[in-house]
Amino acid sequence: MRVAALATVVALIAGPAAAQVTTTTPSAVHPGTYSVEPSHTRVAFAVSHMGFTTWFGDFTNASGTLTLNPAKPAASTLSVTVPIATVSTTNAKLDSELKEADWLDAAKFPTATFTATRITASAGTAKVAGTLTLHGVTKPVVFAVKFNGAGINPLDKAYTVGFEVRGQIKRSEFGVSKYIPLVGDDVQLIISAAFEQK
Repeated sequence: MRVAALATVVALIAGPAAAQVTTTTPSAVHPGTYSVEPSHTRVAFAVSHMGFTTWFGDFTNASGTLTLNPAKPAASTLSVTVPIATVSTTNAKLDSELKEADWLDAAKFPTATFTATRITASAGTAKVAGTLTLHGVTKPVVFAVKFNGAGINPLDKAYTVGFEVRGQIKRSEFGVSKYIPLVGDDVQLIISAAFEQK
């Protein structure tokens, strides 16, 4: 009975409140400076494993800043840093290997960083070009971004904006070439990104 009552309270707090405060109209988003909300931001990756399966993992605890100008998206700025040691595939042995020198070398290259250099927005989506520094190598990349929504988070009361981001890199271009082609060179990136206004 207590569990059911708690579920009802959570639904009343999160459901209706979220529906009342969230906008999916990009031009209605509050301008200003935002910080990555690390608890709900994840950088997922997918890569072919010998052509039989797709191997998934992610990175967490990102940090960074978004300066958002809804009236002129091209004037917005973005810089995000991800700790390499947070890599997780749900396999502890594999996670340890990925942090070693043969792979991502987290000791020598503890972070990956993306800095936007050009933002082209249209109707709730955007192409965000920038530089990605991974494994000590900096290369240009382009991400496809979908605006999910913005509003007051009913739990922590912070004004929040959220995006889904997709892109692809070749890991060999960043000096991570172990087991290619048995383990694919093309790495799909799927990023769920939340930012809270400062």
